Amino acid sequence: LMTELNDALAQYDRDDGIMAIVLTGSEKAFAAGADIKEMRELTFMECYKKEFITSWTKVTTTRKPVIAAVSGFALGGGCELAMMCDIIYASHDAKFGQPEINLGILPGAGGTQRLVRAVGKSKAMELCLTGDMMTAQEALAGGLVAK
Repeated sequence: LMTELNDALAQYDRDDGIMAIVLTGSEKAFAAGADIKEMRELTFMECYKKEFITSWTKVTTTRKPVIAAVSGFALGGGCELAMMCDIIYASHDAKFGQPEINLGILPGAGGTQRLVRAVGKSKAMELCLTGDMMTAQEALAGGLVAK
C-alpha cells in the first residue's frame, strides 16, 4: 500500500494541475495500519531491512498540502498516516488510536512524537499505553483534527 501511495504522491506532486491531495479510506476504516500477520514472523532486522517506516516519508515531503479525510477507524499505522498529513478532517464516526501496546510493541512510524505534539504528553501517553481509542469529538477537542 505505501509503495502505491508514494508512487501516486510523487506523480501528483509533479502535476501542476493538482493543488492539494486528499487521502481517504473506506467508510469503515481510513487505514488500519500494518499487516501484523506479515510482520509477526519477521525478526527486528528483517523488518528494518524491509524499510517499513522509511517508505512512509513521501507523505511528509510532498510539496502540496496532503489532507486526511478520516471515516471509521484510523488505528496504529493508519493513525500515524493521518498524522503525517497536513490537515485531518474526521467524520462523526471516526476513531483514532495507537493499539500497538496490545501486541507488546509501541507505535513505530512517528506516532508517539506526532501524537504528543497534537494532543499533549498526558493524553498521548494514555492512548499509547492503554491502547484506548479517541472519538472524532475527542480528537477535535484535543487538537488532533481540524474538523
